[in-house]
Amino acid sequence: MNTFDVIKTVRLTEKGTILREKFRQYVIHADPRANKTQIRQAVQQLFKVKVTKVNTLNMRGKPRRQRTTQAGRTSDWKKAIVTLKEGDKIVLS
Repeated sequence: MNTFDVIKTVRLTEKGTILREKFRQYVIHADPRANKTQIRQAVQQLFKVKVTKVNTLNMRGKPRRQRTTQAGRTSDWKKAIVTLKEGDKIVLS
């Protein structure tokens, strides 16, 4: 799997900002087929940082309805919480 296929986006949320400030952890939207080792290597390659720990969660999609009577569903996705070595940080602009 390509490095750019493993990492979809870095999630910018209020909860993620608190994790970043307190614990040097970043929340990443990863490919559901990627494992922890692939996520670690992709983050280290793309952002030039040292990763100490990777935690993953499989997130279920939520039911949604947009201007119709039929209910739909957002797709399932994988969340990865990546902890960086002290002194490293990912610059998000």
